[in-house]
Formats: sequence, C-alpha cells, structure tokens
Amino acid sequence: MAATREQSEFLDQPLLQRIASGDKAAVQQCIERYTGLVWSLTRRMSLNTADAEDAVQEIFVEIWRNAYRFDPAVASETTFIAMIARRRLIDRKRRAARQKDRAALDEGSAGGVTPTQSVASELGEEAANAARVLQELSSEQQRVLRLSLIQGLSHEKIATATGMPLGTVKTHARRGLLRIRQMLTGGARTPAGGEARS
Repeated sequence: MAATREQSEFLDQPLLQRIASGDKAAVQQCIERYTGLVWSLTRRMSLNTADAEDAVQEIFVEIWRNAYRFDPAVASETTFIAMIARRRLIDRKRRAARQKDRAALDEGSAGGVTPTQSVASELGEEAANAARVLQELSSEQQRVLRLSLIQGLSHEKIATATGMPLGTVKTHARRGLLRIRQMLTGGARTPAGGEARS
C-alpha cells in the first residue's frame, strides 16, 4: 500500500519534475501534452515549415535539458515551457538575422567567410548536439519521433499512419527517447564529427 501511495504521489508531480528525476514515460507525456503549444508558438515566429520543424525539435531538447530548473512555486509548467520556447525562437530569429547580414557582406568581399561557414559558426553547441543526436537515430526512430514531436500524433495514430505494429512504434519511440536522454544527461555526448559511444 505504501509503495502504491508513493507511486501515486510521484505520478502526481509535474511532468518536468518527473523528467528531471529520470522518468522516461514523462518525456512522451510531455510531448503529447505540449506539442500543440510549442508548435503554435513556433509557427508564429518561423519562416517556413522546415524551419518550424527544426525549431520544435530544438525546443523540446531545451525543455528536457532544463527540466531540473522548473519550480512550481515560481511559475506553472505551461508558463515555464512557453518561456523556454519563446527564448529559443528569439535566439533563432536573431541568429537568422545575423546570418543574413553576414551573407550580404560576404557577397561584396572576396575571400570572406562563406554563408555555409557563417551558418556553422553561428550554431551553438546545444543546437549542434541536438541535430547530431537526432541524425544518429535510425530512420524508423527519426520517423516515429518526428510524427510524435512535430505532428503530435499518439503511438496508435503513428502505427495507423505508418503501417507499423503498435509495439514496434513504441519500441522505436522508447529507444529514440532513451538515446536523446543520454545526450541530455551528458552520458553519451557526441563529439563534433565523431560517433557517439553507448
């Protein structure tokens, strides 16, 4: 009975506190609960669908990295997540503006920094790591997580949309999220240009 009560109290905690304590199920619940909010904020500030999709992924990675900072006495979970999303989107907008200005300068200067080099130099370590870890996942894991993260589909709807068995969808989602979680906790940080070690 005590164990059941303790388990119930744990599940009653805010999702971010559960994520910070290592609860893997809370990560998927966070995606399902807040994808609509994050997607809405992203679409308002992003230039195109591809940019918005990248931003959504970065935002959720940022949310998970900062889950331990959440304090329900200071702000609600929704407010905390919205603040992180807005901060990341503003950073992306400023970075895009700097890249545009630098690209314009490069057009008139021989031997200057190329736009590609400019983009690479502007990417922060966190964004680069997030992009790398997502690219390292298997194609099936990427597909499942994109449908879940970006389109907010449940496991059942992903199974229907892809034709995969429900158990396979859950396995891909779980393994992909575990891999991302390893990166977030520093357990398997991917070195630049190298492979991650499990």
